[in-house]
Amino acid sequence: MPVTLTIRDETTAGGVYSETPLEFSSERITVRELIRERVYQEAQDFNRQEDQRIFRGLVQPTDAERVLNGQRPEYRLKSRRTIDWKPQFEKAVEAFSHNGFFILIDHHQAESLDQVLVVNPRTQVSFVKLTMLVGG
Repeated sequence: MPVTLTIRDETTAGGVYSETPLEFSSERITVRELIRERVYQEAQDFNRQEDQRIFRGLVQPTDAERVLNGQRPEYRLKSRRTIDWKPQFEKAVEAFSHNGFFILIDHHQAESLDQVLVVNPRTQVSFVKLTMLVGG
């Protein structure tokens, strides 16, 4: 039975700056599948907007620069193009593996890409992107 889950992007202080519904064909998914569906949906949403050059997503596309917009990560593409979700997914998996962001499922941190989750519409899923500090 399909399950619609709302994912949130949060700051490290717990502030929510984005919510996105995702649909899964089963209530049993892995963390990898969660990331894949999120990245796929972000690319599809961006590609449907023909004149858009600002991408709002989990990871920065190639040939894009980060735009400062409060806590929400945005990336400006140098020219309008479609975004291929597969390289974005590979970057997201690498970022998760190297602590570029973490995922909380009902307030518990996901530990591996192969971790199996049992989700329902009330499951709370939060992506928290970590920002590298600059300085000496």
